[in-house]
Amino acid sequence: MRRGPVFVVVRKTVQLSAVLPAFRKMKLIIVDDYDKASEWAAKYIRNRIVQFNPGPDRFFTLGLPTGSTPLGCYKKLIEYFRNGEVSFKYVKTFNMDEYVGIPRDHPESYHSFMWNNFFKHIDIRAENAHILDGNAANLEAECQAFEDKIKAAGGIQLFVGGIGPDGHIAFNEPGSSLVSRTRVKTLALDTILANARFFGGDLAKVPTMALTVGVGTVMDAREVLILITGAHKAFALYKAIEEGVNHMWTVSAFQQHPQTVFVCDEDATLELRVKTVKYFKGMMQVHNKLVEPLSQMQSSKTAEKPYSD
Repeated sequence: MRRGPVFVVVRKTVQLSAVLPAFRKMKLIIVDDYDKASEWAAKYIRNRIVQFNPGPDRFFTLGLPTGSTPLGCYKKLIEYFRNGEVSFKYVKTFNMDEYVGIPRDHPESYHSFMWNNFFKHIDIRAENAHILDGNAANLEAECQAFEDKIKAAGGIQLFVGGIGPDGHIAFNEPGSSLVSRTRVKTLALDTILANARFFGGDLAKVPTMALTVGVGTVMDAREVLILITGAHKAFALYKAIEEGVNHMWTVSAFQQHPQTVFVCDEDATLELRVKTVKYFKGMMQVHNKLVEPLSQMQSSKTAEKPYSD
């Protein structure tokens, strides 16, 4: 009787990082609540700026979001600035997005948001705070000029972002190209409904278009930090961490970025597998070295990137 080929299964113990390349650099920071997540993110940004040692001929470039999620982070950064722990004098910022068609000084414009909640409380120079102009005569030219400014600044060192419940980052809503650049976007109905609370609940007052950086624009940054908090974003975090890259969940693209840090609270992990949460919580002792006071990091003789996981 003829026998078919015999296959021998060889069991070999391998590191998780060896079989999951996306996890080798992707970090998931899990802390108790929104305030802790905001503090962790702010400390990370502070340390990155200080370690970079910016000066007149060497600016640190920082991408920034708007919305309710980063407010706590901005408050902590203002606190660190007032305590003399960080300066933004030699920092250039590039904001993710801006509405089309509302005045720059409108209370709900992202220009107003950034100046009222962050910029006017720190020592950044106005010419170094770059925000898209939603009232430009040529919106496409404005988007290209924004890309050109980022390139001229040497690219983004650290892009900070938040996401919506549907996993969109900036205004890169479901279905957006994962290699997209800064462009004009028509907003989805769900986004318009979600933003109505900022316009007195009147849908007629909510902008229907916006200028936004693309997923590819953010992916070009040397590092990306994404804040995800609240149970209403738990499914989006699950899609970002545990499933594959999918343009219907644009945040999932950052699985493939070499230096992504997701910072979340306990509520945001409700849809994750228990073993996923346990794995990343087990890394927290190592991850927290990234936000130690710099004096401690220096005394430990750590490098600019304290570890490689």
